[in-house]
Amino acid sequence: MHQLWNMTKTTLLLALLTAGFVLVGGALGGTNGMLIALFFAVTINMAAWWFSDKMALKMSRARAVAPTEAPELHRMVEVLAQRASIPKPGVYVIDSPAPNAFATGRSPAKGAVAVTTGLMQALSRDELAGVIAHELAHIKNRDTLISSIAATIAGAISMIADMALWSMILGGGDEEEGGGASGFVMLILAPIAALIIQMAISRSREFAADAEGARILGDPQPLADALRKIEMNVKLRPMEVSPATSHLYIINPVFGGLAGLFSTHPATEKRIAKLQALRGQFRSEMKVSLA
Repeated sequence: MHQLWNMTKTTLLLALLTAGFVLVGGALGGTNGMLIALFFAVTINMAAWWFSDKMALKMSRARAVAPTEAPELHRMVEVLAQRASIPKPGVYVIDSPAPNAFATGRSPAKGAVAVTTGLMQALSRDELAGVIAHELAHIKNRDTLISSIAATIAGAISMIADMALWSMILGGGDEEEGGGASGFVMLILAPIAALIIQMAISRSREFAADAEGARILGDPQPLADALRKIEMNVKLRPMEVSPATSHLYIINPVFGGLAGLFSTHPATEKRIAKLQALRGQFRSEMKVSLA
């Protein structure tokens, strides 16, 4: 049932972001622009479906690491993947002092987990395991396909909107073919619409991944402690990422501006509170099992 719902959301997302892409094309070139944009939207949709994971990793400047390069990280991912009953995902590292992580992949068999170098330095071993368990939960729940597709198409919409905006600034707009004030407004609204869609698909999934990650690890406390540390560090040292990929991370790596208006994550305090409540539930279940 969960997989069917995710597939439905994925289809709807593709349709909505395609519509946004076409509207940007119309703002730039009228009817002809819409037709051209539709052709590119279909092409990008197909590419997003098959290559969204690779695109998300590339946009995030993540690099694959071999077991010989990061043996402890690989072992941790392998053990937790076994506990989650999914294949071991690819292991990637992002060279950034800001602590953060994300998962991608169109299915558990194509999953990948990326962590920053700052994350491995800032967290204890148990806290790092809590973060990885959370990311594996996203893979297990098949959330990563819709997240990666959103990143890919939102990035494409932002790119063409930027091109269109510069074209209008340099005198390329056509009043009769969709240019002018209405076209300018559309070019601004299209990327914001993509952010709103990302926000709508991300908030509830974070709570679910937190809970599932806690179950994979067997203890919600390390993840709660990790979330607190990551948010504190990110506020002090925001991470430079593409706005199209910010929703992928366990904590939104950007604060202020549009990131505050269109947050793709629930408040960290609420996530921690839910994890603390799960800790009491886990204790009750242990008492019952030992009775």
